[in-house]
Amino acid sequence: MSSSTVVNPVLRVAPAAPSAAAAHFRASLAFHADVSDVAGALAGGGDPGFVVLDSRSTESWDQGHVPGAVHLPTALIPEQAEGLLDKSVPVVTYCWGPGCNGATRAALALAELGYQVKEMLGGFEYWVREGFEFETWEGSERGAVDSLTAPVGAGDCGC
Repeated sequence: MSSSTVVNPVLRVAPAAPSAAAAHFRASLAFHADVSDVAGALAGGGDPGFVVLDSRSTESWDQGHVPGAVHLPTALIPEQAEGLLDKSVPVVTYCWGPGCNGATRAALALAELGYQVKEMLGGFEYWVREGFEFETWEGSERGAVDSLTAPVGAGDCGC
């Protein structure tokens, strides 16, 4: 086989047509928000137009959580969501991080109850790694920015 007929792994399956790609990525943005966008909206002052929901255990919540988040473990959503959340306000769920699908399970449970919901990509892990302030049972903390997740010393990544 000549080198001109070898297809690399990236192009072995052809890219989608531009219109299909646009529909896919638009849909993805309807389901996901990233940590920087959530932090920016919360820091903007006033009502961000959504509520952040931490779907982890009480022990995890105490270890650290997004300031202002509502704590509602996924297993308790069916019984407690209506007492804590307004169905007219979109919810952004998070859990530990990219290796955990707890935020996805929480988002599903909320959607099945009639809530508009997005999942925060990166979860609490990336919240901390990007250097945003978080709360623990002892008070507020902020870690150093991880240069592999966010630009050090810059307001945003420019994306």
